[in-house]
Amino acid sequence: MKAIFLDRDGVLVDNSEHYYIWKSDQLTLVDGAIENLKIISQKGFQLFIVSNQGGISRRLYSKDDILKLHFELIQTFKANKIEVAEIAFCPHHPEVEKCLCRKPDSLMLEKLIAKYRINREGSFLIGDSESDMDAAQKAGIQGIKIVPNQNMFPYISFLIQ
Repeated sequence: MKAIFLDRDGVLVDNSEHYYIWKSDQLTLVDGAIENLKIISQKGFQLFIVSNQGGISRRLYSKDDILKLHFELIQTFKANKIEVAEIAFCPHHPEVEKCLCRKPDSLMLEKLIAKYRINREGSFLIGDSESDMDAAQKAGIQGIKIVPNQNMFPYISFLIQ
């Protein structure tokens, strides 16, 4: 099975006005997100979201806040007939504690790859930062770097040809 792993903030969720997003009123999808996920899904990719959520470790918001927001995000996708298999997130922040799951490390990806028996060849991580690209490389998948908060279609059009 091939997969597309997507960073959350800046790729799917517009974070141009908020660095940390944990409340419903902060949840705005990037232009084209729904359409692009539909296209990717129709090409046989299983969808996953992988996100650093260091605000939990920094006590800016709780794990429950993120779980509620992710539930809302999943419901939005379901209403548009898009299935996201799982949302994985790292609650740690390097100023507070060390971990192996926070991107640019690859443990979030590695766990999903093992759990869902993902074929690394032909799988991609779509992200908006160098840490996303580093995580992809460490996990042995291809990275696609996009411009934050912009429609990703120009960067993924090769996937649908």
